[in-house]
Amino acid sequence: MDVSKILSSSLLDIIFDGRNKNYGAYELRTQYRRRLTLALVITASAAALIIAAFVLGKKFEGPKKAVVIEAKEVELTNVQEDKPLEPPPPPPPKPPDPPPKIEMAKFTPPKVVKDEEVKPEEEMKEVEELKEATISTINQEGVKDLGIVAPPVEDKGGVVAAPVVDDDDKVFQKVEIEAKFPGGDKAWTRYISREINRYIDELQEAGKAGTCVVQFIVDREGNISEVEALTMKGTKLAEICVNAIKKGPKWTPAEQNGRKVKAYRKQPVTFQIAEE
Repeated sequence: MDVSKILSSSLLDIIFDGRNKNYGAYELRTQYRRRLTLALVITASAAALIIAAFVLGKKFEGPKKAVVIEAKEVELTNVQEDKPLEPPPPPPPKPPDPPPKIEMAKFTPPKVVKDEEVKPEEEMKEVEELKEATISTINQEGVKDLGIVAPPVEDKGGVVAAPVVDDDDKVFQKVEIEAKFPGGDKAWTRYISREINRYIDELQEAGKAGTCVVQFIVDREGNISEVEALTMKGTKLAEICVNAIKKGPKWTPAEQNGRKVKAYRKQPVTFQIAEE
């Protein structure tokens, strides 16, 4: 290449000076910038089309499926055990026979009077008549006092039993006051709704709607134990409900006869997917 043309020539012209420019390498290098620009324009256009399609799809997308969460109270049936028939009471005991009358003789102090003035009831008894008679202030016919002793009082062998003490470890199925979630039913509904909304996408994908009944024990301090799903076992809803109760706060314990006791609690949680 002429020295005077070097400053006005491009780098490619200097490199390919005296070489075969029609072979292809020269053409590829001279068209590199144009091809790069074209590739960037095509890529940007494709990205813009994808974003536009996503935005339009969101804009014209139908309404989302509504999720209805309902917490219901389970009302346990009060099952009363059949009481055994009590035997009839024994007949009342016969009243004891009245003691026999004892023969008594009136003691008449001696007094000197005329025979015609002595009354029959005031006549002095002979000594022989008084030997086996009981001296009294009146005369009475009856059996002779032979040292009769009153009949002994019958000992029926009554035993005073100690009052029955309830076992503290007993778990009640039915109590007077049920265990409650702290804050009441409204707080329980908010708590379960929050837990379900955390996994709403997984629940919708599973498509399992229904009522899951969870059973657990609330002890006298309000601690939760033995949490298990009685219905819809193995579903995502059952897993969410069981985990929510396990990791939740302490409950208000149940009461029976004015004291806190351990008791079972059954809590239903209903999950429904509304139709469009």
